[in-house]
Amino acid sequence: MELHQIRNFSIIAHIDHGKSTLADRLLLTCGAITQREFRNQILDDMDLEREMGITIKANRCTLDYQYKPAADAKRPAKAGKYLLNLIDTPGHVDFHYEVSRALAACEGVLLLVDAAQGIEAQTLANAYKAVESGLEIIVVINKIDLPAARPEDVAIELEQVLGLPAHEAIFASAKTGVGVNEILAAIIERIPAPVGNPNGELKALIYDAKVDVHRGIACHMRIIDGELKRGDRIRLMAAGQTYVANDIGVFRPKITSLQSLKSGQVGYLFGGIKTIHDVNIGDTITLDAHPCAEALPGYQPPQQMVFCDFYPGPGTTSPELRESMEQLWLNDSSFNFAPVASSALGTGFRCGFLGLLHMKIIQERLERESDIDVVQTAPTVAFEVVLKGGQVKMIESPAELPNMDKVEAIREPYVKSEIIVPTKYIGAVMQLSEERRGRYKRTDYLSADRVVLVYDFPMAEVIYDYFDRLKSVTSGYATMDYEMIGFREDDLVKLNILVNGAPVDALGLIVHRSRAEYRGRKLIARLRKEIDRHLFDVPIQAAIGSRVVARETIKALRKDVTAKCYGGDVSRKRKLLEKQKEGKKRMKQIGSVSIPQSAFMAVLDSSDG
Repeated sequence: MELHQIRNFSIIAHIDHGKSTLADRLLLTCGAITQREFRNQILDDMDLEREMGITIKANRCTLDYQYKPAADAKRPAKAGKYLLNLIDTPGHVDFHYEVSRALAACEGVLLLVDAAQGIEAQTLANAYKAVESGLEIIVVINKIDLPAARPEDVAIELEQVLGLPAHEAIFASAKTGVGVNEILAAIIERIPAPVGNPNGELKALIYDAKVDVHRGIACHMRIIDGELKRGDRIRLMAAGQTYVANDIGVFRPKITSLQSLKSGQVGYLFGGIKTIHDVNIGDTITLDAHPCAEALPGYQPPQQMVFCDFYPGPGTTSPELRESMEQLWLNDSSFNFAPVASSALGTGFRCGFLGLLHMKIIQERLERESDIDVVQTAPTVAFEVVLKGGQVKMIESPAELPNMDKVEAIREPYVKSEIIVPTKYIGAVMQLSEERRGRYKRTDYLSADRVVLVYDFPMAEVIYDYFDRLKSVTSGYATMDYEMIGFREDDLVKLNILVNGAPVDALGLIVHRSRAEYRGRKLIARLRKEIDRHLFDVPIQAAIGSRVVARETIKALRKDVTAKCYGGDVSRKRKLLEKQKEGKKRMKQIGSVSIPQSAFMAVLDSSDG
């Protein structure tokens, strides 16, 4: 297949605007699957994706399409067979790194917008990414079969906000198939062919990878220059290792072996790679005998925004947890991990994620795909600590905070947030944002009844329950997107939680001083409900430094030691009670408190209920 006959494109949209449904319809129309094989979310091959109804991993498929230009085509291409490489991307804000990697492998995108809901937060965010990447954007107004659909209005909104011509938008319904042929024709006519040198030295970009238990590591790649043939000896430039290309091919959507892959194509490679440390996402593949002069630029490393600790649960060892996390990291390099130890929970790993949903997905995948148990602590954000003397230290956990007498200032991460909401909910959103220490920037009107509220928020306020509260006060109509903008100094303190007199690092928090006592009282009230009663009193305290700001006591279980004393001298009962009292004193000195997983997650609940 020649370069001018290849098109590489992604589908981008806000969550639940129909990306996976359109991908399914494109596969069916191009003959990649039969009507009998057709099912919803065919490219979402994880059980977790099907259960949650969202795309987590960007997936790809190579399609063959026989193009014939329409009589009224404005920019007709040459008739004939074309190779279309489709990449279906996630829509949730936490998976923006997956989207950015997908866009790097494409020349154009389908910007999908719900005809009833209109522009949402991730619609704007993904469109800006596509513009920054210099990609051709084809606007598709989806779900025109809905009773509440207003495709013309949505097309005009897009023109006003993003400058994308309304008359070029394609009205479609991925569910019924209306407009799908027009979309395929637009892909060929409007998205440029990939640029590359078919006769140059082999240069291929690894944009994803996956562990196959039987065949080793599968590298997913885009051929930029040259040609890769089965049996070629290849070199991974970053790792400096050489392998033999035992099997190469494309996804249709199942893996299909080929004898060679040429410039512009997207496919996979099995080279007998056994160790995951030899594969880096963004690495360059070249021929060992005739290597290219310099490697491809690869990807910017993702910036983790949420951190928590994973510890092995019952029946799981620390080496098993490490092995499982390494395998998962290869498939999702947007999270990272490093060893950490806790006096209460043993040896585990400090993990960084792009957001709360990303954290939840990683935990679920670890437990399902590797069949292990994980104990997870409450998430926190990274802070910058300015020490006396001017040194700046980055900490990812409250336990890493130095003594306050050595600290000059604490800076917390801020995000710029765009909230799209109907005008009747503006007051409720502003009140909620003020409660969460948001700094108002501006209001932009999308239409007469929909606005974009722009706020700067402390990241710590957003990751707890802001999004849930936002949905609650707007009856589910608000959508939000955010991006990191830097660190700002504020009056922050460390809130220690002591259980039975001993501080539990995993329960500590860094909070604003004005909310420290309130958060402390609410947190220990929750912990009192979560921690089981023991055979001795268990005090729970919240403290700032040496000052205790809140306390609750879990009363001891009391065994009736006098139950078998029927009548007789009262002094016998007294002796038994005194003996029990002495025993409880000794037990309190040496007894340990069992803290369940739910207690660590109680830190997350910052609701007012």
